Amino acid sequence: MLELRPNCECCDRDLPPQSELARICTFECTFCADCAESRFHGVCPNCEGDLVARPIRPDSKLHRFPASLRRINKAHTACAKPPPPAAPGSGRDGWSVTL
Repeated sequence: MLELRPNCECCDRDLPPQSELARICTFECTFCADCAESRFHGVCPNCEGDLVARPIRPDSKLHRFPASLRRINKAHTACAKPPPPAAPGSGRDGWSVTL
């Protein structure tokens, strides 16, 4: 069963269980979409596996199978640099644009 880790191990961004921004590898290393794409180009820096969208656990199952509270942070070289700027309207800057 997935732990559903609560944060990006690179930038420490909160990734609650229902987050659509969480990315994981087969070992469940957890990153936000921004770090996974802009810093690691979809490849886990730990195991070199693919980083893919983490499944959303249904609310009805979270009570019995809660998400992990253990935060993991690692000193990846790419994490020391600021991420590339977000494209306007991409939603990567925390804002979404709806026209």
